[in-house]
Amino acid sequence: MKKLLLSAFMLSILMACNDDDHSNNQDINYSKLPQEFPFSKLATLSGVDVINGGFGSGATAHPTRKGEFYVITDRGPNVTYQNGIKILVPSFTPTIMHFKINAEGNIEVIKYIKLKNPSGQPITGLPNPVGMGSTGEVAYGADGSVLGTDNYGLDSESIVAATDGTFWVSDEYGPHIVHYSADGVELERISPIGVNTGTRKLPAVLAKRRPNRGMEGMCMTPDGKMLVGTMQSTMYVPTKVLATNTTLTRIVTFDLATGQTKQYLYKQDGGTSDSVCDITAISNAEFLVIERDGRFGSQGGVKKVYRINLSQASDVTGTDVAAVDGMKINGKALEQSTWDEITAAGLKPVSKTLAVDLVAKLGYEHDKFEGIVYLGNNKLAVFNDDDFGVADDGNGNPKAKILPKTGKQDKGTMYIVDIQ
Repeated sequence: MKKLLLSAFMLSILMACNDDDHSNNQDINYSKLPQEFPFSKLATLSGVDVINGGFGSGATAHPTRKGEFYVITDRGPNVTYQNGIKILVPSFTPTIMHFKINAEGNIEVIKYIKLKNPSGQPITGLPNPVGMGSTGEVAYGADGSVLGTDNYGLDSESIVAATDGTFWVSDEYGPHIVHYSADGVELERISPIGVNTGTRKLPAVLAKRRPNRGMEGMCMTPDGKMLVGTMQSTMYVPTKVLATNTTLTRIVTFDLATGQTKQYLYKQDGGTSDSVCDITAISNAEFLVIERDGRFGSQGGVKKVYRINLSQASDVTGTDVAAVDGMKINGKALEQSTWDEITAAGLKPVSKTLAVDLVAKLGYEHDKFEGIVYLGNNKLAVFNDDDFGVADDGNGNPKAKILPKTGKQDKGTMYIVDIQ
C-alpha cells in the first residue's frame, strides 16, 4: 500500500511539473503589440512632464518563463549642459521592470527592481569619481548647480537575466559589468584594468570609450558560460584626435567561470553617426545586433538589426590585456588603422548580414532603438528608450520629446518583428 501511495504521489508531482512546463512554454499572444508600457509622471520641469519611463535601454527575456521580460532604464532623465549633463531628477535610481504578456495579450507589470550598492542602498545615475570609472562628465542639477558623484552610480544600458535569478548589467561609465542579486543588490563590479573596482577585470583599452558611448549592449550565450558586450562606437584609442577609423568598434567576451576575455572587431555602416546598441544571442557564436542613428524613423533614421558570427573572427586582444591602447599594427592602434591595414595584418572582423530594417519593415518611428530579444523562429522583440519623454532644447533645458510623425510624446513601446 505504501508503494502504491508513493507511486501515486510521485505521479502527481510529475504531472504537476509537466503542467508547469506546458504553461511556461505555451504560445504567447503577441497580436496586440506594438503596445506602450504603462507609465506615471515622475516630475514636471519647466512645464514639461517627465514620465516615469526610460525602460528599453536594454532588454532580456526571463530565462525560463516564456512571455516574461525584463527591461532597464539608463541613468535617468538628462539633457546636455556646458561640459556635462543636467541630471533632471538626481535622486532617480536606475531600475529594472519585470513584466509579462498576459493571457489577453496585454503588457502586465510584475514588479520594479531598483539597483542598489553592496550595502543595499539605492544607487543613482550620477557619474563615478576619478579612479572609479569616471567619464570626465560633470553632473549638474536642473537649476545648473553642480552635483556630486556616486561610487556605485551607473549609466545602465543593457541587462541579462541569469537562470539563478540574478542579473548582469553593463553601462557607459566604467564601462562596468555589474552582477546584481535578484533584489538588485550589487554582488560584483567588473571594470577595465586600471579602474579601481573589483578584482576581475576587462581589458584596459575599454576604459578609452567615448563619454556616453560605453558598453551599450550585452547578452549571455545560451550555454550560460559567457557574456558578450558591444561598445557603442569607435573608442578614443590612442586619443580622440588619432582615432580616425570611425567605423571600427569592439565586441568583448567575458568567460564567467575563468574571467578570460576576448575582443573582436565590428565594422559599422555609418561611422560615428551610428551606434551599435543591444545584442541578443541566437547561438553560442551567432548573435543579432542593433545599428542605429539618432534620427526619428520618419526623418530618414537608420534602425537596423544585423546577424553576426564570431566563429571566424580574429581575437584582437593581443598579448597584454593591460595595454592601455590594446593591440597595435605597425605601431598604430586598431582605431588608427584602415580596414585595408587590418586585413593585411590577417585580422578578420565579425561577419554580418542584414536581418531586418525596422523603418522599411514597420515604419519604425522612434529615434532610440536600443533593446532586442531573440524569441526563436526568426521572431524578434524590439524596444526603445523614450528618454523619459524629454529631449534637449539646445540650451540645456528639457522639452517634451515628440514623435514627428504622430505628434505624441515618445513612450517606451514593445514591438514584435519577423527577421531574415
